[in-house]
Amino acid sequence: MQTRPLGTTGPQTSALGLGCMGMSALYGDSDRAESIATIHAALEAGITLLDTGDFYGMGHNELLINEALRTAPAAARERALTSVKFGALRTVEGGFNGYDGRPNAVKNFAAYSLQRLGTDHIDIYRIARIDPDVPVEETVGAIAELVEAGHVRHIGLSEVGAETLRRAAAVAPISDLQIEYSLVSRGIEEAILPTARELGIGITAYGVLSRGLISGHFGRDRKLAPNDFRGMSPRFQGENLDRNLDLVDALRKIAEQKGVSVAQTAIAWVLSRGEDIVPLVGARRRDRLTEALGALDVTLDADDLAAIERAIPAGAAAGDRYPAEQMAHLDSER
Repeated sequence: MQTRPLGTTGPQTSALGLGCMGMSALYGDSDRAESIATIHAALEAGITLLDTGDFYGMGHNELLINEALRTAPAAARERALTSVKFGALRTVEGGFNGYDGRPNAVKNFAAYSLQRLGTDHIDIYRIARIDPDVPVEETVGAIAELVEAGHVRHIGLSEVGAETLRRAAAVAPISDLQIEYSLVSRGIEEAILPTARELGIGITAYGVLSRGLISGHFGRDRKLAPNDFRGMSPRFQGENLDRNLDLVDALRKIAEQKGVSVAQTAIAWVLSRGEDIVPLVGARRRDRLTEALGALDVTLDADDLAAIERAIPAGAAAGDRYPAEQMAHLDSER
């Protein structure tokens, strides 16, 4: 397994990470046994970074990872790194009620996560979205206290803009910024990515297949389950979906010429953006994981990259990446 550093202060991790959210929430029903088998397969393949959130299934995802790690070979378990997001407030019905970044809340969230994960430390801890009522310095300062106490190893951030990134880094070392980055979500390239690089902060890129949209497996006639949040995503609706799948068709031609899959091409493109970027793949099944791992063997030369740029130029995607009410929570979009 290829490895990459998470910034200048973070750990060395596998070049691909496994995003575990879909095993518990938001993409319709999932198979628990297959989810655990997929985590085991990822660990066996050399993936070390497991990304989760305490609000994914209201704790379900952390308990799932706990079970997967407990039943994995000891050597794989010891290599695993947990990246945990916190702060999202949920309702019994599964809705969202904003974010809480108060220092005492940070420590409360961490205590519950440590219990659910069955561990004495979290490798990377980050608030999922900035609490607009709490200065980022206070939230990061609370995580820094958890680091000092030995409960957390590294501090991360999620979906913050360049200015917030600078403010946070002035308080404590930041290992990485988790943020959406893909062929159809390239907003970080203007200011956020250059700022992260200036500060020595790595990028863990989620949504590298845009929630399956550019995986090559999403058809125009696909019916989404009622509990699949993509049904509310602007990019998956009406004419937007048709236009976005036209982009995928253009990417497919390039992939076929190289003898690889669309998903592998899209993941390889993110990998090509720099050694400081670690893509998170949201595989829920072993076959999808195997496909994603194949991206590590895909080399994109200058001609390939130019062809991809022509097929999907920056800003080509139709529709925002989240519904309007969720876009409002993104510091990275301000």
